[in-house]
Amino acid sequence: MIREPRTHQPRISLIIPAYNEEAYLPALLDTVDAARRRYSGGPDEVEVIVSNNASTDRTAEIALRRGCRVAHVEKRAIAAARNGGARIAQGRIFAFVDADSQIHPETFNAIDLAISSGKYVAGATGVELRRRSLGIAVAYAIMIPLVWLTGMDTGVVFCRREDFEKVGGYNEARLFAEDVEFLFSLKRLGRTRRQKLCRLKPVKAVTSTRKWDKHGEWHYVRMIFAGLFFTVFSPKSAERMARNYWYNDPR
Repeated sequence: MIREPRTHQPRISLIIPAYNEEAYLPALLDTVDAARRRYSGGPDEVEVIVSNNASTDRTAEIALRRGCRVAHVEKRAIAAARNGGARIAQGRIFAFVDADSQIHPETFNAIDLAISSGKYVAGATGVELRRRSLGIAVAYAIMIPLVWLTGMDTGVVFCRREDFEKVGGYNEARLFAEDVEFLFSLKRLGRTRRQKLCRLKPVKAVTSTRKWDKHGEWHYVRMIFAGLFFTVFSPKSAERMARNYWYNDPR
């Protein structure tokens, strides 16, 4: 079930995959509202879709009360949640952000400028973590070379609607790294048009450190190396690890 679509076609659709996010969603939506007010096209040119991924809490209720459209997606996979939101999206630009993040006030202006330039097939804002520690800093440092080498990042990820459709959206068979595969697909598409990925570092999103808060300061360093090992040598173990870490971990 979804809310009735609006007749006005907005410029940007912001899609928020959400599973039991009643604790984090209001703070994100506060920042989204601020960014919509700052958007040069006007707040009505940004629609907000919460893709409710089989939540058992008040996630959908909060989203509706805040004026968001809601897509209900039963398949427990973040790729499926993102695709489910995209299916009802009406914007010409799709943007995706995790529910435990907060966005910069100039996010929509920066995205629109990047897409309108014609230089970029897609991009991301990047993220800052809500707090720092030695373990978090080491995990972050391990990932930085990948960002430099590929031009890919996380945070608010965005592309044109037609390009999302050309690459087939997110791969719902993947339980993790679906965002990496998605951006690789867009990067390949961009090469055919001499377009590249962009990183909008001045408008980085801020994301929570709830996994570190729960599992310890050094756990993600172990996760990175275990994930790489299992992906190469034991895909079933990698899937089991991902399911336990991201999907079976109660909120």
